[in-house]
Amino acid sequence: MIPVVIAALHTTETDEEFEHMIRELESLCEACDLEVADVVTQSLPHPDNATWLGSGKAEELVYHIRATDAGYVVCLSNLSPAQMKNLQKITGIPVWDRTNLILEIFSRRARTREARLQVETAYLQYLLPRLSGMWQHLGRQSGGGGSRANKGIGEKQIELDRRQISRRITELRKELAGIEKTRDVQRRGRSRDGFARVALVGYTNAGKSSLMNRLLEMSGPGPEKTGDRKVFEKDMLFATLDTSIRKITLPGRKSFLLSDTVGFIENIPHDLIKAFRSTLSEVEYADVLLIVMDSSDPHHRMHRQVTEDTLKSLDVKDIPRIYVYNKADIRDGDLTVENIPGSDTVYISARTGYGIEDLTDRLFEIFREGSRKISILIPYSEGRVLNRIHKEAEILREEHRAEGTYVEAICPAALANSLLQADGDPDGPDEI
Repeated sequence: MIPVVIAALHTTETDEEFEHMIRELESLCEACDLEVADVVTQSLPHPDNATWLGSGKAEELVYHIRATDAGYVVCLSNLSPAQMKNLQKITGIPVWDRTNLILEIFSRRARTREARLQVETAYLQYLLPRLSGMWQHLGRQSGGGGSRANKGIGEKQIELDRRQISRRITELRKELAGIEKTRDVQRRGRSRDGFARVALVGYTNAGKSSLMNRLLEMSGPGPEKTGDRKVFEKDMLFATLDTSIRKITLPGRKSFLLSDTVGFIENIPHDLIKAFRSTLSEVEYADVLLIVMDSSDPHHRMHRQVTEDTLKSLDVKDIPRIYVYNKADIRDGDLTVENIPGSDTVYISARTGYGIEDLTDRLFEIFREGSRKISILIPYSEGRVLNRIHKEAEILREEHRAEGTYVEAICPAALANSLLQADGDPDGPDEI
């Protein structure tokens, strides 16, 4: 692991908030395979415009770098291009701010083509205003003939690089637009299947992937197939980036689709939210949101607010929510906390299985809200209708009669209305 020195500026935060921010940055460094060798702190009423830390503390930072043989300086906040350029000139090694560190983690963890394209787009947008301070060669004059692509002899290399980056961003956006069209087609196909859609959202490392895997274990036809469907989980920040969608079929319940999304974090870079918007659009189309939090973390209330603010920035509203407080076994070893039926707050442990049944009970209560109980006689020639009811509704009773299949079921309002409109007779039993 490469040793790094963390530079932290204490301005208006409380001491507790400041310590929490440093610990979170240390965890981000660990997720990026960086070893924190030292932490240098400075207290100022506001950041210095030139060097962020102040010239004296920036010079002191050089001694800590030499003592630890650090390869990078990682700053607690986001730096302006000028501040980053000046700090790099003083320290003589690369300087990363918090956004740069998060982008580096994302670039290493992205697996699907869409995620890689999104990360590259965000990184290039971040890089564009910082080119002048990144490499020494960018201030040199370029040679070559005077084509239209090159303004002529004397144009600085940095101008060429800026134009090349802008061109690449345009290409990436076109590719992502094509992927988004494919995603829309897939989404419409899932909508036609009639399954309810549930999205896991929340602060990074709250246990969203662990919860998905627990539900898959309860749903799976066997350990081998369930293992193939499980998503990657690890106790670290941003362990997974790619959205995963799995079909969950619990005993005695109708199936639903569960999506696991990238975790949120405080002050998440704006360009990352914008770049991942197509992936996070799964949240916009969800019927229910499971907002997962680490209940053992003393800052879980802040994590909940960060999640709500991020959802607001994505224009996600008016979707039923269940607040899932995970890791209840760590928070309370005796598990004395009790879940109240019908509440929008549920305490669980994805590791032990505590509270999972309470969560699924509440989830299906929401599914049933607005649903209708119908009794209908389906002719044997209309097998497609019966198949749709099996997929979308909760079957209460089913009989095979001479005229067709008699079904009593709790149906979503849209399905119930379409069936009864096709019947045209409000008196029971309904027949299509």
